[in-house]
Amino acid sequence: MALLPPVPLSTLADEATAALQAAFGCTPVATAMAPGRVNLIGEHIDYCDGFVLPFAIDRYVVMTACLNGLEAIRVGSGSDKPGFQDRGVAVPGFDAWVVSSVPMGAGLSSSAALECCTATLLEALTGAALPGREKPLLCQQAEHAFAGVPCGIMDQYASTFGEKDRLVFIDCKTNEHSLVPFSDPELTLIVANTKVHHELSDGGYASRRQATETGLAILGKPSWREVTAADVEAQWNALGDPINRRCRHVVTEISRTLAAATALRENTIDELGPLMAASHESLRDDFEVSCKELDTMVEIATEIGGAGGVIGARMTGGGFGGSTVTLCRSAHAPTIAATLHDRYHQRTGIVPEIFSSRPAAGARQLTPLATQADSPS
Repeated sequence: MALLPPVPLSTLADEATAALQAAFGCTPVATAMAPGRVNLIGEHIDYCDGFVLPFAIDRYVVMTACLNGLEAIRVGSGSDKPGFQDRGVAVPGFDAWVVSSVPMGAGLSSSAALECCTATLLEALTGAALPGREKPLLCQQAEHAFAGVPCGIMDQYASTFGEKDRLVFIDCKTNEHSLVPFSDPELTLIVANTKVHHELSDGGYASRRQATETGLAILGKPSWREVTAADVEAQWNALGDPINRRCRHVVTEISRTLAAATALRENTIDELGPLMAASHESLRDDFEVSCKELDTMVEIATEIGGAGGVIGARMTGGGFGGSTVTLCRSAHAPTIAATLHDRYHQRTGIVPEIFSSRPAAGARQLTPLATQADSPS
């Protein structure tokens, strides 16, 4: 089984343009794109003042639009939820069409990609730019209000600020970000979609976030950045199960993410393997957001091991299904992908979707027909 190639960005834009013309009989005046994301490490701590290390992937949401002269938007629906109009920006009536190559329900932030793409399209239609952090923070509000998921800032930041061959290191306390190089052609990131999906809005995500807030209150600290592993151990019985284990995940995952960013900057890549393994174990056992399918995919990558080119593997995203990320040697990537595919299918009966991606560029406006550039990455 070959790694699934990305759909060229120009193909997605052409598809959206043709569909818009067929449905509404108009030619686009604005086209925008935004990518999905994978998180290398730093899970469920973006809402805990933690650090995260995602990257934008070469799978995109593309949205194209024409003005319709009406006081209506003929895509989605009007709402009084947070948006451009709350910022005093007059949004004209428009018709739009959306296409996407970001797998749905795979833990790759298809919703954040849609939010960031929509915001970027509205910038083009209104001429009102959202500077700096304003765009991802607005998109985060949309995730809270429309999707009902009380997420942190990671997904929207990765989709907005991603750059080619760079990971996005985000300080979720200050909302500041920096870029970490990932340009070595001998390294590849493999994404394995387990094809198992559980809604994050069904309460599992919210209950985990509530547990971290309760735990922080019991610990008596103003921020998780002031909590140590020793603090959690000292209050273990007072916290009670499972809050104590949720708290242990937060403090240890913050530490692992800092160590991973240092390893990347210092090119001590082999140090990432144990960090990724410990992250997955913590998400599985302490935070309890993994599932048997995610665990199976990670186990297969672990079986392949360093001799087969695998450096590290872990679940990525909110959990309860979705995808894993495997860091590996590029020369071994096709064989690793085939092994992950075949063994996972044998053990679960599910055919996974497996692809590789280098860090890609974040949300941006395209030319109206967007037929010239295959990829911004």
